[in-house]
Amino acid sequence: MAAAAAATDFITTINDLPDVILSNIIAALSDVRCRNSASIVCRKWYILERATRSSLTLRANLRDVFMVPSCFTSISHLDISLLSPWGHSLAAASDPNLIVRLLHRAFPSLSSIKLYARNPSTIQLIAHQWPNINRVKLVRWHQRPHVSAAGDELKILFQECGQLNSLDLSEFYCWTDDVPPALESYPLLASKLTCLNLLNPSFSEGFKSDEIKIITKSCSNLREFRAACTFDPRYIGFVGDEGLVSVSVNCPKLSILHLADTSALSTARGDPEHDGFTQEDAKINTATLIEVFSGLPLLVELALDVCNNVRDSGPAMEVLNSKCPNLRSLKLGQFHGISMPIESKLDGVALCQKLESLSIRDAGDLTDMGLIAIARGCCRLAKFEVQGCKKISTRGMRTFVSLLRQTLVDVRISCCKNLGAASALKALEPIQDRIVRLHIDCIWDCTDGLEDLGGINGGFDLNVLEQVEASNPPGGYSSNYFMGSHSEYSVMGNAPKKFKYSHNFDSRNVGFDLNDNGFTYGNGFVEKTWDKLQYLSLWIEVGQRLTPLSSAGLENCPMLEEIRIKVEGDCRVLSRPSAREFGLSILMNYPSLKRMHLDCSDAIGYAHTAPSGQMDLSLWERFYLFCVGDLGLVELDYWPPQDRDVNQRSLSLPAAGLLQECVGLRKLFIHGTAHEHFMMFLLRIPDLRDVQLREDYYPAPENDMSTEMRPDSCSRFEAALNSRRISD
Repeated sequence: MAAAAAATDFITTINDLPDVILSNIIAALSDVRCRNSASIVCRKWYILERATRSSLTLRANLRDVFMVPSCFTSISHLDISLLSPWGHSLAAASDPNLIVRLLHRAFPSLSSIKLYARNPSTIQLIAHQWPNINRVKLVRWHQRPHVSAAGDELKILFQECGQLNSLDLSEFYCWTDDVPPALESYPLLASKLTCLNLLNPSFSEGFKSDEIKIITKSCSNLREFRAACTFDPRYIGFVGDEGLVSVSVNCPKLSILHLADTSALSTARGDPEHDGFTQEDAKINTATLIEVFSGLPLLVELALDVCNNVRDSGPAMEVLNSKCPNLRSLKLGQFHGISMPIESKLDGVALCQKLESLSIRDAGDLTDMGLIAIARGCCRLAKFEVQGCKKISTRGMRTFVSLLRQTLVDVRISCCKNLGAASALKALEPIQDRIVRLHIDCIWDCTDGLEDLGGINGGFDLNVLEQVEASNPPGGYSSNYFMGSHSEYSVMGNAPKKFKYSHNFDSRNVGFDLNDNGFTYGNGFVEKTWDKLQYLSLWIEVGQRLTPLSSAGLENCPMLEEIRIKVEGDCRVLSRPSAREFGLSILMNYPSLKRMHLDCSDAIGYAHTAPSGQMDLSLWERFYLFCVGDLGLVELDYWPPQDRDVNQRSLSLPAAGLLQECVGLRKLFIHGTAHEHFMMFLLRIPDLRDVQLREDYYPAPENDMSTEMRPDSCSRFEAALNSRRISD
């Protein structure tokens, strides 16, 4: 007994670790709730957690500013863009100077800040308190206030913060005219900037060529540059050859370059019937692209999202591989000829062998053979996105993911005519035990013609692929290894060739562990288990139901934690849905699901009285939210449908009643407005801790209706919410 007691005295616990090691462990925690849980274990853990937290987001009401925590001694990044009431000016508070002084006393060592700057006075208040700040992100969804001259708001920031090296305006509603004059007025500060983000969807036309020249010339030391541009040659001042070359000449140190046409930033889905070619060609030629790539040897991430044809870009992509050896991420929009292999020879993007992320949009001539060539050459791809490519089929996509089985974990398939929900999921079966993130369009296509693509009846022998890959370098394949035994393909204008070869259909010879990965069993039964899928994104047309999701191939996702559903379409062309409910109950098949984004913001209808025979938006909300309370969600982001004629997105009575049934909900963010008495319904959710109304869309309404949430209404609701006792 004595020996046993002595032994227990020397049991080693985690508290016996040195403080340096323990603090590193706690610092590695990224989830906020995990950090909060660690901080209440004991006083030692509390001190270490507070000392190692470097980022903090405040969502309290401005009237409770006296409760600002002062125990976070190491905070370097502070987010105050979500202070409540959301979207209201900090300068409109009863004593704004006291508020910013209290914030400065609590967080004296900030190097980065994010704030909602509804007017210039807010920028003045914050910038004056932290003049040595390095990184600033401004947020504004409301209309730009009237100022005496273009760029005056940014000049206030530049005047106060002379050490600024990073500026993010991607969510700041302003004019393109505001940026160039502000940078020209402060050339010393502009030359210190290393990161500039102007990728703002609120710009109606984007930056013109002359403005891009001014910006890049002023900020010659940029490492990261993102901007929304006008590439359409029908507009005066469009960005063409000269504008692109100026970027590489003026900013040769760039490692991240992202230029996108403003229309490419739209969230609306394209037309899958479109062939990928536009009537107008962009004024960007191959020689210009080669010159730009040659001038930016440090590129790691490149995005050129143009909405007009860039033809014959394959040779430029080959130069990109040789001139930018560090390139890891590539996004191309409306580029044609990016992969046009002849027989087994790789070309274009397929030669960028170090790519880890690739996004292709509206490549009108990208075929299965081109897609397979990309998989053969870019063998390190972990993330792949394809959008609007009409000529890609299930067979080509299936071969693509089979070749990338060891690396590919993030796939996004959107607006491809031949890849509906069932077709896309069938194509992804070779990696269904590995994929972590997935997006598909809920186009409920038929799978009857896809049975020959199953694991034991595949159009290619996976063992042959593995043997050839092991014995041949990229580019040494013969095209007959990749296409179906009865298919004919014409490549680059050559005469069609028919490939004949045999397969061993014995399931024991397939190159996977068939009984372990949830792919195929020896009896030919396909088990639809997506073992590692954690995030699922879906697009669905308004009026369509979600219930076919399981039968399409997503019946078993044991690790799925988060889902995002985007609903798009015009409710006004439909008299009513075809059924009573949208089908959220189908998500009960996913036991780990805790977070959901339900985005109905692009569902257009009548907010008020609907014409005879039509449903108003309140009934559509009931359709989409029916059974949401049965899912066991912990976090929910909800975008109500909108009436664009009156610029209104408001939570209706049926929606509030259905949301109150989410008894396990802890966080609820409604991206719209709501009546105060509708919000009071939410107090019936027992463990609800964090609720906020956010009008984060362009343009946010300047004045809420008298019957909807105002600052006083918001304060009353938050007071009632915070006065409740929470069980944990």
